[in-house]
Amino acid sequence: MTPRSGPRPAASARRDARQRDPRQLRRLLAYARPYRLPFVLGVLATLISSGLGLVFPRLFGTLIDASFLKVGSTDTGPLDRTVLSLLGIFALSACFGAAQAYLLARVGAGVVADLRRALFSHLLSLSPRFFGNHRTGDLTSRLTSDVGTVQAVTSTALAQLASQGFTLIGSVLLLVQTSPRLSLLTLAIIPLVIGTAVTIGRRIRRVSREVQDAVAAANGQAEEAISGVRVVQSFTAEGLEEERYGQGVLASFRAALRRARLQALMTGVMSFLTFGALALVLWFGGRQVMSGALTPGNLVTFLFYALQVGGTVAALTGVFNQFQEALGASSRIFELLDERSDLPGPAAPRPLSRAEGRVRFVDVGFTYAGAPALQDITFDVPAGQVVALVGPSGAGKTTLVNLIPRFWDVTAGRVEVDGHDVRAYALADLRRQVGLVPQETLLFSGTVAENILYGRPGASQAEVEAAAHAAHAHEFICELEGGYGAVVGERGVKLSGGQRQRVAIARAILKDPRILILDEATSALDNESEALVQAALERLMVGRTTFVVAHRLSTIRSADRILVMDAGRVVADGTHEGLMAAGGLYRELYELQFRQQQEARR
Repeated sequence: MTPRSGPRPAASARRDARQRDPRQLRRLLAYARPYRLPFVLGVLATLISSGLGLVFPRLFGTLIDASFLKVGSTDTGPLDRTVLSLLGIFALSACFGAAQAYLLARVGAGVVADLRRALFSHLLSLSPRFFGNHRTGDLTSRLTSDVGTVQAVTSTALAQLASQGFTLIGSVLLLVQTSPRLSLLTLAIIPLVIGTAVTIGRRIRRVSREVQDAVAAANGQAEEAISGVRVVQSFTAEGLEEERYGQGVLASFRAALRRARLQALMTGVMSFLTFGALALVLWFGGRQVMSGALTPGNLVTFLFYALQVGGTVAALTGVFNQFQEALGASSRIFELLDERSDLPGPAAPRPLSRAEGRVRFVDVGFTYAGAPALQDITFDVPAGQVVALVGPSGAGKTTLVNLIPRFWDVTAGRVEVDGHDVRAYALADLRRQVGLVPQETLLFSGTVAENILYGRPGASQAEVEAAAHAAHAHEFICELEGGYGAVVGERGVKLSGGQRQRVAIARAILKDPRILILDEATSALDNESEALVQAALERLMVGRTTFVVAHRLSTIRSADRILVMDAGRVVADGTHEGLMAAGGLYRELYELQFRQQQEARR
């Protein structure tokens, strides 16, 4: 059974506070520090390109005056020089623009790669309790789409902020220099634009979070249905899963529409304010040209600068929207990065290079969901002993063995390995000493050799084949197309149940653990496969402290010791012969299985 922690009432409040806190952007930007040089060069190229953009309106105005105020003149020198200057400005601006695009794209890609690695590494460090409370699809959504959403902020958005800010300041100064009276009219609209952007942007940020949550929920539903597609199809539940996924997609669609409406509203308002201001400038500027207060070239120059002001304000609005979306996405990312494992490591871990394999439970209790799963468990297992755990379903057998590698921590008492509390060891050191062969074997979607090498990645091909021989797997592996290079498919779907188990046993043999946990490793197999797997397991158990969670009691008669569990307690302890002679629960379970087997043979 898998423990699940109860809901945390303060989690939603912490999430909302984090989403509103712009300081998390500084935390996000910390991932750009390794890329300081290309980032600084990219921003510098952006500023130079923006500065060149401030020059060309002045040259364009000069071109207008040289063309229209000297009608009838044959001296084209000023016109020629102005055009050449414009071409030079455009060429330089294009070069610096290309450099900026490459450098900042490199920064963004690097930051996203580092963030994804950091997030994935952190996820792997969390305990099974965390994964019991979170959907896989939601986690992968945060790892992919949410991280991708913040990419623009760590690269182009910051450069755009610097570029557009520089252009805005420069354009305003040049506006004032060109025509102070027109400048007052143009700049009067800016506070209204900024206020609109801030007001609508706050709503965009909230809705962006809703979009990310809805997409993650839909992904989680899809991931569950796809991973369990055989169950879905066997129950002809395709329609039900389609409806569930459709509801999730519809929720994300509606949230995306709300965001699109807000963004469209902002775009429309910005467009109206920008072009409305331009119309007023043209009207007032035209009157000044007619009165002789401005030259046509100065009016054109002013219009270009006015357009730049409007364009930069609109661009800054877009950047502001990007930051709002990034705040929503980054809050989901940092929720995961801020998760702390409920299996804390010791400040000064004890060394554990090669365990003897002695295991001791001392007054162990374990509780989850408010109910006791284990109570008052005490027993001592010498190194090399084979211990079977039997009992009815829900007795706590799997929960007990999962305490040895610290998948969960006890809530009372202690579990010892080699005379020391397992919490005194570093998790990695402890788990290197423990091998696990579960009932439902998980193989990864690589080759047979890669799955066996998972037990010890640095092993040679000869060691891999030796482990496969010991697991009675070498023969069927050689018959596969590609042999050890054959791809097993996702979760090992291309292999039979018995073949998957033998590959898993080979993986455990290659790991060479001192403590072995067999969690009903043969219960789902047919008789022929069970015989092969059982022979492989007997070879694997030699010289190791072994805990066998048994479903078929006939397979554990040769165990050195049998612990009988019921309702989270050890109610009997002894050998098969002794327990049968003593009667009680073990004898009842054994005789029940014997009768069932006899009836099945008939």
